[in-house]
Amino acid sequence: MLESLSVIKDALPYLLKGSFATGVIVVGAMLIGLALGLLMACGMVYGRKWVRLVVGFYIWFFQGVPVLVLLFLFYFGLFNFLGLNFTAITAVTIVLGMTTAAYQANIFRGAMLSIPQGQFKAANALGMSNVQAITNIILPQVLRISIPAWSNEFSIILKDSALAFVIGAPEIMARTQFVASRTYQHLPLYITAGLIYFVLTWSGVKGLRALENKVRIPGYSHQGN
Repeated sequence: MLESLSVIKDALPYLLKGSFATGVIVVGAMLIGLALGLLMACGMVYGRKWVRLVVGFYIWFFQGVPVLVLLFLFYFGLFNFLGLNFTAITAVTIVLGMTTAAYQANIFRGAMLSIPQGQFKAANALGMSNVQAITNIILPQVLRISIPAWSNEFSIILKDSALAFVIGAPEIMARTQFVASRTYQHLPLYITAGLIYFVLTWSGVKGLRALENKVRIPGYSHQGN
């Protein structure tokens, strides 16, 4: 017992440094997913038929293939084939970003469809183009409405980021495995890693919940009634 506590004490600073890499991966992936997800949601709701087909195929592919397979497919396959020498952290961020974009697209699509169509028509009647109506009227509401589901996606991507260790990204799980393989204190170290992930998840969801309460629109959010 004392030996395990000593190993955890010595390894904790090293493991916590991995939380920075994990944070970079998660924040970068969520931002990529946000940008791509909004574009694809607009394409599904307001785009032409061929746009909806392309977006539908993208979502079908990234929701249907496991994240681990996607990491190997892109990092060892497609990126090398294209001559893109990304670091492991960059590659994981891109792959997780493209994956979460497929899920965020459906989140934003649902939010767009929940907004009364009369708002779009009213914006057109006031002289706004479709792009102006979407940018200035629709998207601000969509982003507010989507925060609860977006926070859930954040926790999923945070946990999926643990798979980054398979391609050598120096995040929490990779550092934990490195220490465990040398000290043979696997159980206490993996429990410690799990607690770090739990704290990161709780902190992120707590922050997004505070943001939701700050910007929510009465009558549109789940707390509005």
